[in-house]
Amino acid sequence: MTAKSNLPRLLQKPRRAHIVLRDGTVFEGWAAGAEAVVEGEVVFNTAMTGYQEMLTDPSYHGQILTLTTSHVGQVGVNQADAESDRIWAQALVVQDLDLEPSSWRAENGFEQWLEHNNLAVGWGFDTRAIVRHVRTAGAVPGLLITDGTPPEKLADRAAAARGTDGRDLAREVACTQSYEWTGGPWRSPSEAESAAHGDRITVAVVDYGVKRSILRRLVAEGCTVQVVPPTTGAEELTSGGFDGVLLSNGPGDPAAVEGAQAVIAELVGRLPILGICMGCQLLGLALGGRTVKLPYGHHGGNHPVRELSTGRVLVTSQNHNYVVQESSLPREVEVTHINLTDGTLEGLSLPRAGVDAVQYHPEASPGPNDSIELFQRFADRCRGVKS
Repeated sequence: MTAKSNLPRLLQKPRRAHIVLRDGTVFEGWAAGAEAVVEGEVVFNTAMTGYQEMLTDPSYHGQILTLTTSHVGQVGVNQADAESDRIWAQALVVQDLDLEPSSWRAENGFEQWLEHNNLAVGWGFDTRAIVRHVRTAGAVPGLLITDGTPPEKLADRAAAARGTDGRDLAREVACTQSYEWTGGPWRSPSEAESAAHGDRITVAVVDYGVKRSILRRLVAEGCTVQVVPPTTGAEELTSGGFDGVLLSNGPGDPAAVEGAQAVIAELVGRLPILGICMGCQLLGLALGGRTVKLPYGHHGGNHPVRELSTGRVLVTSQNHNYVVQESSLPREVEVTHINLTDGTLEGLSLPRAGVDAVQYHPEASPGPNDSIELFQRFADRCRGVKS
């Protein structure tokens, strides 16, 4: 393509972009998408695929997402892979944008989707240097500047940038009205539909920022799924005809989610509970533990986790900055999974009360399916209550 009019839009008029971190570090690249100054906590994800799922995951609210994979955008986007109705990440930073989708499932190009969602994007950045800095300095808040403002003019604003500590971001992404979810997992045209296991059950999903892939897995296990706001009380859940409760993933500081600990503490022992990611952290708090912030979090699709009861090593999908501190938990709470990279808690259980939780994402969108059976085990516990 030689004519300027035939060039992709982001190359017709190149714009400079800068990342300015709270500690004063500056990175330079090019801009795409919205012309803006965006504030957020800079985190990195090491997964090779799944950029659409990541960007639409409400857990990334409040964060500037940096992807370590070399090329982003090559499979375009489609409605089936979205984890919510919109992009929740504050901004996106990548090394290279692929502008022409190459996938039979693509319904639109990545560049057009980013522009439609008015997302600020930095590309051409040295993402390896960003990751090395974050691994040393931690998940540092900062700014992505794509509107041409000189970075030195925004140094004071960057120095005052807020992270996720002490922020109840779950309330900003969660539903405010209850709704039923009926869609199951995506299948290729040649894949036969699998039968659900056992009698149908009804599960309440407390929405702290739930991913649709979690809801799809519950449907696949024969569940009628009702998503409820995080303000839903314990009595409403126990008297609502539910056979179990799932506490979802979500963004921000779990210790700051108003009212969640008290509601969950009331639920324990009354209905089977499964917690995922933020749900695991909130369960840990409700059971008397504490949460702490990891230096730079776990974000990726290849985190090794040991299942202590079997000794199996699971390759897991993860997206969290906070974790339950194992030493803070009461004795009756069992630690079920451990991260083999840093030894942090990845799962807990209170067997007498039918409570289980995992810190990673067993729905694996994106990521490996090593832990998909957790949904079946949860559904079986709920059926035990129903019978």
